[in-house]
Amino acid sequence: MRYERPQTITDATALLAGAAGNAHVLAGGTDLLVRMQNDDFDAGLVVDIKAIGGMCEIVESDNAFTIGAAVPCAALSEHAALVAAWPGIVEAANLIGSTQIQSRCTVAGNLCNASPAADSVPAMVAAGAQARIVGPDGTRMVAVEDIPQGPGKTSLEKGELIEAIVLTKPGPRSGDAYLRFIPRTEMDIAVVGVGVWLALDESGLVQEARVALGAVGPKVVLAQDAAAAIVGTPLDDAALDALAAACSAACNPIDDKRGTVTFRKQVAGVLARRAARIAHERAGVRQ
Repeated sequence: MRYERPQTITDATALLAGAAGNAHVLAGGTDLLVRMQNDDFDAGLVVDIKAIGGMCEIVESDNAFTIGAAVPCAALSEHAALVAAWPGIVEAANLIGSTQIQSRCTVAGNLCNASPAADSVPAMVAAGAQARIVGPDGTRMVAVEDIPQGPGKTSLEKGELIEAIVLTKPGPRSGDAYLRFIPRTEMDIAVVGVGVWLALDESGLVQEARVALGAVGPKVVLAQDAAAAIVGTPLDDAALDALAAACSAACNPIDDKRGTVTFRKQVAGVLARRAARIAHERAGVRQ
């Protein structure tokens, strides 16, 4: 296996595009280094992107936050403006592994690992986040929900890598939240995860909403029917009941030792109700 630490994004994509065998990008390495311990791990090239300018920075502009692909999750909670704008995403990132893991892991890596149970992904999908992808043919922006294609599989082409995650700054009267269920109190993989973002109109009714579900299918689920169930409502009990039912219906989970199909569907509805209430409360604070 060959290890490379390029100084530019152009060199990184050239290395990935020219690799004869399997090539992997190293950012935080909290998933990749674990996989490298397995006997069936196969890689001819590992490209470390941390030396590339901007990869380890959070850049705030007038209308967006740009999170470099190698920014550790712990750094998100230290960025006051990002925490204020997208608390749900920061909370989700802070649920990944232990404190030590969070000092290395990245939301871009969490996305590219393509685990159905990734914590930061439903939160980013609910927020309408986009990934800035760079490859041999240039740069393109892709909605985060379109990156995972199934367990361990992404839509990235050969030679491509995620340069940054871009979050548009939220408008007034909007809020987001992420909740998950795990068997233990911490450091566990989500049995179900739910991200909710919503915006209120001047009268207090839900004007827009996005709902994303994790660990209930082969990839993150953007539950459009669930979002539609609360739009135009004051998020009363009837709307929350409709939201919960739509989330349960959107699930396509598996039975395993961590949870049954029936249990996961029920929990998805319960978490959606709770996350929506939190997002609604935050939207009321942000005027």
